[in-house]
Amino acid sequence: MFEKIETKGITTKKTNLGEWYSEVLTKSEFIDYSDVSGCYILRPAANFVWETIKEATDKEFKKLGIQDVYFPLFIPEKYLKKEEENFEHFKTEVAWVTHGGNSKLDERLAVRPTSETIMYVSYSKWIRSWRDLPLRYNQWNNVVRWEFKHPMPFIRGREFLWNEGHDAFATEEEASAERDNVLGIYQKILKDYLALPYIAGRKSEEEKFAGAVASYSLEMLMPDRFAIQGPAFHYDGTNFAKSFDIKFLDKDEQTKYVYQNTYAISTRVIGIMVANHSDEKGLVIPPKLALIQIVIVPIMGKDDEIVLKKAKELKEKLSNYYRVKLDDRKGYTPGYKFNEWELKGVPIRIEIGPKDIKNNSVVVVRRDNIKKYNIIIDNLSDTIKELINEIHDNLYKKAEQFLNEHITVVLNYDEFKKVLADKLGFIHAPWCGDAKCENSIKEETGAKITNIPFDQSKLNGKCIYCGKDAKYMANFAKSY
Repeated sequence: MFEKIETKGITTKKTNLGEWYSEVLTKSEFIDYSDVSGCYILRPAANFVWETIKEATDKEFKKLGIQDVYFPLFIPEKYLKKEEENFEHFKTEVAWVTHGGNSKLDERLAVRPTSETIMYVSYSKWIRSWRDLPLRYNQWNNVVRWEFKHPMPFIRGREFLWNEGHDAFATEEEASAERDNVLGIYQKILKDYLALPYIAGRKSEEEKFAGAVASYSLEMLMPDRFAIQGPAFHYDGTNFAKSFDIKFLDKDEQTKYVYQNTYAISTRVIGIMVANHSDEKGLVIPPKLALIQIVIVPIMGKDDEIVLKKAKELKEKLSNYYRVKLDDRKGYTPGYKFNEWELKGVPIRIEIGPKDIKNNSVVVVRRDNIKKYNIIIDNLSDTIKELINEIHDNLYKKAEQFLNEHITVVLNYDEFKKVLADKLGFIHAPWCGDAKCENSIKEETGAKITNIPFDQSKLNGKCIYCGKDAKYMANFAKSY
């Protein structure tokens, strides 16, 4: 008999989030560690999650007229220096190629930390007239950012996968109008696929992306009540256009600079999903993102052939609609198989044995709450459809409840510090808009402004730090 699968060895989530998180990812065979610190191997289940997110997002991009391209991984140093503010932001994070074989290169090549510089050199050649606009390009790629401490799979790594949207427009109005469309796509992906709630808003001047006029983000919460940034959108105005000389002849025969946007969703959202939904039994994955949505475990006995035949019939029928695995391995107990598939996060398990066949039924088990149902086989397809939806909705509601319970409105600095010490989460507080107050709060408490929510209906009171009239209700938090 095979040894029992290691599920009870997983660290308690509330005791040590980092250790629990690492064990869940590796013991479930979702990822593996490589020999390069901060670089991780996506195994089939993890890669499927990213491919599904990518395909769903790209489908929505194409509806907006955004086209996919691919630019080189290596960026000449002179390109990075064209945009000093952006380069300064990434200076400590750039990995450099200095040699080709035994020969030293005449110019260092950066391993792509982001692609503005290399893409916009081409944009300056391709855009000549208003007829060339809008230019809306996106690429799905990997980037490398070397400088960081305390690597954490998906959350903080040296290499990660993402999309890079880089669009150019003739007018500021067109560029600004794109924000809600792109953020709307990311919001849909987070809710409908990852079952993750978020807070949408604008970044402060201190926290915005280097080179941007304004940055907008979808902020989420980890189980340790630290905030974490999800997908983001940046309105760049003409900043990059002026650095890279991206100009066009407009309808009025005047030469003008283009207005630009950049935006991204990365594999970080997978880590946020895993951390929020999973438990001490292992992974919990929303059904749309599960490589295997249903596993059928036949309970063998004297009637092995009858049970196995029925299990195969169920698999064939359900495979028309779902991704189904029949676990008919010999030498493993049903209990071992149950533990294994719970560890791997398969949303639904179907158990079928001789007694079930006599009763024309099966046992269906949900991974999200381990509830069991005795289902008549004739009703199985309809029930599975309902359960798939219920599992996703339950995961979202639990995450939404956790988020809402950890958004605290405060109106003074003493209360701010008390909540930060006792509860963490997002602190929704009045702020005057002055960077001096923002920086002082960050220096004194370690909490920064994650974003300024679009919803400002609760604007109330004086700035918690200086006492002047508040311009915004901002969200403060300790964050990743």
